[in-house]
Amino acid sequence: MKRLISRLIPAILAGTLLPTLLPLAGPAAPAEAAPLAATLTASSATGPYVASNAGDGNRATYWESANNAFPQWIQADLGAAVAVDRVVLTLPTANWPARTQTLAVRGSTNGTGFTDLVASAGYAFDPATGSTVTITFAAATVRYVRLHITANTGWPAGQLSELEVHGPSTGEPAPRNLALGKPITASSHVHTFVATNANDDNASTYWEGAANSYPNTLTVSLGANATISSVVVRLNPDPIWGRRTQTIEVLGREQSATAFTTIAAAAPYVFDPASGNTVTIPVSATAADVRLRYTANTGAPAGQAAELQVFGVPEPDPDPVVSSDLVASPVSWSPSNPAAGDVVTFSVGIRNQGTVASASGAHGITLTVLDAGGATVRTLTGGHTGVIGAGATTAPVNLGTWTAANGRYTVRVVLADDANELPAMRGNNTSSHNLFVGRGASMPYDMYEAEDAVIGGGATIVGPNRTVGDLAGEASGRRAVTLNSTGSFVEFTTRASTNTLVTRFSIPDAPGGGGIGSTLNIYVNGAFHKAINLTSRFAWLYGAEASPGNSPGAGPPRHIYDEANVLLNATVPAGSRIRLQKDPANGTTYAIDFVNLEQVAPIPNPDPARYAVPAGFTHQDVQNALDRVRMDSTGNLVGVYLPPGDYQTSGKFQVYLKPVRVIGAGPWYTRFLAPSTQDNTDVGFRAESTANGSVFANFAYFGNYTSRIDGPGKVFDFSNVADMVIDNIWAEHMVCLYWGTNTDRVTIRNSRIRNLFADAINMTNGSTGNLVTNNESRASGDDSFALFNAQDAGGGEVTGNVYENLTSLLTWRAAGVAVYGGFNNVFRNIHIADTLVYSGITISSLDFGIPMNGFGADPPTRFENISIVRAGGHFWGAQTFPAIWIFSASKVFQGIRVSNVDIVDPTYHGIMFQTNYVGGSPQFPIRDTVFTNITITGARGSGDQFDAKSGFAIWANEMPEPSQGPAVGSAVFNGLTMRDNRQNIRNTTSTFTITVNP
Repeated sequence: MKRLISRLIPAILAGTLLPTLLPLAGPAAPAEAAPLAATLTASSATGPYVASNAGDGNRATYWESANNAFPQWIQADLGAAVAVDRVVLTLPTANWPARTQTLAVRGSTNGTGFTDLVASAGYAFDPATGSTVTITFAAATVRYVRLHITANTGWPAGQLSELEVHGPSTGEPAPRNLALGKPITASSHVHTFVATNANDDNASTYWEGAANSYPNTLTVSLGANATISSVVVRLNPDPIWGRRTQTIEVLGREQSATAFTTIAAAAPYVFDPASGNTVTIPVSATAADVRLRYTANTGAPAGQAAELQVFGVPEPDPDPVVSSDLVASPVSWSPSNPAAGDVVTFSVGIRNQGTVASASGAHGITLTVLDAGGATVRTLTGGHTGVIGAGATTAPVNLGTWTAANGRYTVRVVLADDANELPAMRGNNTSSHNLFVGRGASMPYDMYEAEDAVIGGGATIVGPNRTVGDLAGEASGRRAVTLNSTGSFVEFTTRASTNTLVTRFSIPDAPGGGGIGSTLNIYVNGAFHKAINLTSRFAWLYGAEASPGNSPGAGPPRHIYDEANVLLNATVPAGSRIRLQKDPANGTTYAIDFVNLEQVAPIPNPDPARYAVPAGFTHQDVQNALDRVRMDSTGNLVGVYLPPGDYQTSGKFQVYLKPVRVIGAGPWYTRFLAPSTQDNTDVGFRAESTANGSVFANFAYFGNYTSRIDGPGKVFDFSNVADMVIDNIWAEHMVCLYWGTNTDRVTIRNSRIRNLFADAINMTNGSTGNLVTNNESRASGDDSFALFNAQDAGGGEVTGNVYENLTSLLTWRAAGVAVYGGFNNVFRNIHIADTLVYSGITISSLDFGIPMNGFGADPPTRFENISIVRAGGHFWGAQTFPAIWIFSASKVFQGIRVSNVDIVDPTYHGIMFQTNYVGGSPQFPIRDTVFTNITITGARGSGDQFDAKSGFAIWANEMPEPSQGPAVGSAVFNGLTMRDNRQNIRNTTSTFTITVNP
């Protein structure tokens, strides 16, 4: 059977990173020749907009260079010198205005010496013509094709959705990656880093051999003999993957042979993110199987490969077998990043990568959406009728829709067997694809609400209510489970394997304040596992709502929950039962809000030869390691690696003189702890501009703040710096994770920010071009994600910032998102829930008595694709707050665009307009403010002392507070849906106009 399969070589294979061109519509037809296979790299990238996005076949993803730093380049490595005569460039079309990019097309045979294939010129990317540019030129034989970009009228950076390189139709096959998707095995692997990660066309997944088990081997079966010209080994190009050297031998086996022979002798190869973390090994051999043999790696205790690519040309088979070979490509859904409640439309194309045409008649497609537990939630069917030529791809077939619900899903696609497809070719008729549903951050842990779990032994579900200082009112979903009697428990069934547990809980304060300590027992499948340690030291504030303190006698309580975390003793498989139970040893009462479960493993040193390691776990040990890197004159040391452990810290680390990478083993393993015998210790990092470009990743900060102190307490307290990366950080019991004053092009991503006393992230004073993406904030003590166009510390306007894929939960003082002035800032794909006392989103031009500029008109400030659930509250005495608060005040208020927002079950009202008055006169009016596709449901009477101010979907506030007056200005709504509200629109003013268009 192996020999039979080896002869079935597809006529056309998709490139390593570039897609096969698809007909836009109409009946099946022979496909245009596929673009040449290539590996993409670039001079720089902004946040997640990396070079590989320009070759993933998805028009919605794109590469973007560093901003305000022309010239920039992006290039395709074709694996070998081949003839090229054309490039096709595209940008996204949805919501992308026309723009002109000035660029030259350059070619090189060695990657260093480039010549112009096409001189620099301006090229217009216009949605009216598909935002596509085709540049043709005289055929040239090159390995590298580079676009040299010097200007862009639409954004201060180079941008591309897809880069395709084509060659002349000579009839001669070009080398292509023959390893993609082929059977691949390894001598061993560690954790979940299996061999199939190494040829899945995804550089963010990787194979890694078992530790200290050299030699490690990684073997790919091409299926039949091919003339091989090069082998490419890639690692993740993210700077977190530091420079390393791997010793690799390349072996090959001809299809009729039994033994492997060396085709490239063992040699050390340097992998460096600065050059794309890619190594190309030239070879000249005929082989059906290719093997890498690793004997050393300076960056890990075993061999590693994100992608193994084998470039070559299949040899003619002396005994060809005639067969079609159908695969599902492309598989897509729209919207590509759906939120709960969105109607998702699925489509699938069929590509025949076999040697002959398919049979005529119907070719059935079955698409199944499976939840995280493997249960079917939706099945869709459809098909294509007619012959599919060898190498051709059908137009995408619309299979139907599914109403999305939050969660992680698998989309499984099964193609019906084709009559012309031999049984040996049908294994790839089934494919699986990952789908995440939900506005907000996609975090690596699962959420389990206590009220949805199994309870027993006297446990009680409390709520719902929205009372400050109440166990239900301050809980997620406004409900919790209490464990007040011996034997009471709450039990969760795991949807995936886990070796960790986080719980949000409340236990009583000490009578005099300061908190108590306790434990709660964990059971797995009915057997005692271990206890988790809890403390109320960081919870329970009392008194004045704007500035509560720690004294129980000062007034009513608030901020009564905290979180605790524990590594379990072993991995708990999916389908297990994890119980939290009050036993006789657990000597207090408990409220459980939710738990998070997550499977984790330590992250290894990226490159031991280039990362200093602290001599111990004290603050000075870490600073000494930072200083070693700073003072290294050889250029060899690039960063500090922090092995697993608890690091004691009592102040700020200083980073300066050169960029440094501070890399931990993961936030579960590398943990900075403030002194347990102190309160309110200012720990974290400061950096100077001489350290621009530094990276901070994969560690946690557990502070000792028990009250708010403005000024200190920020983990990252940055001013006048640029191009920093903050990635995969866990922060708790601090004042802020990040406070940035005039910080540019900073990326903050993949971080968990919890139980703070002020903002999670705040950027101000001329901060521009920053990216805040895929972060979750829980229980922040001020705005979770904020922009403030203050001018008190220089830097100019706050502009060009993107806040996306964010979740804000349980903010206990202020808003989930707050924007004070600026222009051309974007907030998108955000989930906000359960704010305690304030709005979900604040859009305000109040200056707080600080020098500040208001909102610019063009480009506008945009809020897009946002869910706001159970938001709002009362604060500042008797003022009630909505899901979205529009507050024009001391500076100009204009240029606001809010679209595709769902407001669900607001505490008092959905959208409230308000204007500030001074001396009886209004300040700036609300103008140039447009809402599009807004849905507001469930604004009902509150039933509390503020009932008369509640139940309005939209409210032009006529008298928010004493000495104030009615809202002034106007707003326009296009596409407004309102349901189950006490009153849809309340506007008793003569000073504010609400226009509602269909």
